[in-house]
Amino acid sequence: MKILVSGKAEGIVLKSKYPINFLGTVDKKTGIISDENHDLYQKSIKDTILVFPSGVGSSVGAYTIYSIKSNDTAPLAMVCTKADLTVATGCALANIPVIIISDKEFSSIKNGQKITLDTESNLLILQK
Repeated sequence: MKILVSGKAEGIVLKSKYPINFLGTVDKKTGIISDENHDLYQKSIKDTILVFPSGVGSSVGAYTIYSIKSNDTAPLAMVCTKADLTVATGCALANIPVIIISDKEFSSIKNGQKITLDTESNLLILQK
């Protein structure tokens, strides 16, 4: 586990197998994925542990992450397999914990699973 933004969170996993373009895909006011070609289409990222491979798109997506936090529609934490500037910067601005995990760890996380994340103790606990 590599920590990009430290913090603690506990919640239910919302997992995507596709990267997320926060600027073009996430509605800033509702936190709902608006891209009908995305596997999370019409799902809300609000108050979830968002698990996805990486962010894509321009650096302006970082401000979208900050906006969803300001609008109280952000995830509690993010878990990715690849570090990217958009997600790292956006989460740092919004104070949303974000970690990078291996592909093997990523595949072991299931949608709807409860997760406890604590970067101070270097813990990612998956509950059944």
